[in-house]
Amino acid sequence: MDANEYQVLALRTEAGGRSDRERLLNAALGLCGEAGEFADTLKKAEFHGHSLDTDALRKELGDVLWYAALACDALGVQMGEVMAQNIEKLRRRYPEGFSSERSIQREA
Repeated sequence: MDANEYQVLALRTEAGGRSDRERLLNAALGLCGEAGEFADTLKKAEFHGHSLDTDALRKELGDVLWYAALACDALGVQMGEVMAQNIEKLRRRYPEGFSSERSIQREA
């Protein structure tokens, strides 16, 4: 499945009737919440003696993607476009792949 197809299919489960501003706020809060659940799963494995629950991590990543799709849609862009822009930024920043030196000395 590609990102744009995911975006269309995922948003079939969105409750309607909200403005794009409200949808962006919902996406921002949802992204924070789901990222927190992802981090909490890792915290429990690292510091509470739980085994690493990779199934739970995958589910949380899916929820992150849902909120990313919502944010993209509210902005009027396709996820694939945002992904491509991000890759282009990374290529400019790290043309030979990541390096600590380029990270430390990179321009804003």
